[in-house]
Amino acid sequence: MAFATPHSTYIPLPSDSGGKHPDHAAHLSLVPIHIVTHASQLPPEFLNPSREKQLVVGFDCEGVDLCRHGTLCVMQLAFPDAIYLVDAVQGGNMLIKACKPALESSYITKVIHDCKRDSEALYFQFGIKLHNVVDTQIAYYLIEEQRGQKRLPDDYISFVGLLADPRYCGISYVEKKEVRTLLREDPNFWTYRPLSELMVRAAADDVRFLPYIYHKMMERLNERSLWHLAVRGALYCRCFCFTDNEYADWPSVPSIPGKLIAEGNAPEEEILSVVNVPPGKMGCVIGRKGSSILSIKESCNAEILIGGAKGPPDKVFIIGPVKQVRKAEAILRGRMLGNAF
Repeated sequence: MAFATPHSTYIPLPSDSGGKHPDHAAHLSLVPIHIVTHASQLPPEFLNPSREKQLVVGFDCEGVDLCRHGTLCVMQLAFPDAIYLVDAVQGGNMLIKACKPALESSYITKVIHDCKRDSEALYFQFGIKLHNVVDTQIAYYLIEEQRGQKRLPDDYISFVGLLADPRYCGISYVEKKEVRTLLREDPNFWTYRPLSELMVRAAADDVRFLPYIYHKMMERLNERSLWHLAVRGALYCRCFCFTDNEYADWPSVPSIPGKLIAEGNAPEEEILSVVNVPPGKMGCVIGRKGSSILSIKESCNAEILIGGAKGPPDKVFIIGPVKQVRKAEAILRGRMLGNAF
C-alpha cells in the first residue's frame, strides 16, 4: 500500500476484473483514498453546501448491525477525484455531525445502493435526515420497467449484481464475498483500528463507481421515472426512521412535475404508510414460510417492508401509489383480524 499523504492511499481494482471495465471506470480505480478523522480533511464544498457548487457523491456506510441500534463505523464518500473514508470510530460524533449539512442538503446528490438502513442509522444515532438521495437499486428497476420488464416481489438487484451489469460497469466484485464471510465470522470487523488494507479497499470499492453508475443511469431515465426515483428515494430514506411525529420534521417529498400534469401523463401520488401490528399478530401478517406477506405483495403494486431481526418488530412499511397502498393496508388489517390462512 503506497501512501500519497499520511491519510491517503492508492488501491488498484481487484485483479479478476480482467480489464473489462470502461476507460473512465479504470481511471476511478486510481483515485486517492483519504482516511478522515477530522472534518478539516474533507472538501470545503462538501462541508458547506451551496447552490453554486452542487455535487454528486457516491455514498455508503459500514458498521456493526447497521440500524437504529447498531454502530456506524465508517462513512464512505466518492468524489470524481478522490474517495474519503470518514472514520466514525476515531472521529466520533463531532466528525459525523460536521457532515450533517451535506447529508441533508438539496445541493449534494448522494448516490447509494439501498439507502434504508444507512438512513436509519444516521437518523437515530446522529439526528441526520438523509436527503436528496439517488438510490441505484430503485433506479435499476425503473429502467427495467421502461424496457417493459416486470419486477417480481422481493427481487432486489444486489450491489454486486449491479456492478456486474455491462450497461453500468461490467466489473466482477468477488472480494465482496470475502468481506461478507469475515463479517459473519466477526460482526465487529469494522470496529478495528487501524483500518487494514482489506478494510480500506472494501470500503472504497463500495462507493468508487457509484457516481459513474449514476451518470449512466441518468442517461436512461425518462422524466416520469426521474420523478419516481426522487420520490421513492425520499420515502425509502424515511422508511425505518418512524417516530411519533410521523416524519413532520423531514423535508417534503418531491411534487409531481407540472410538465407531466400538463401533458396528461401525471403519475399517481406516492406515499409511505406505516401500519402498526398488534402484539402476537406479525405471524398472521407473514404467514407460514412467508406465504401471507408474499401473496399481499403479489396482489398490490406497492413495496411492503418488514423490519425483521433489526426491527422495528411491530410495524409494516408500505411505499407506492396511494390506491395500491390503501389496498395493501386493507389486506394487512384483514390478516391481523385472523384471516391469514
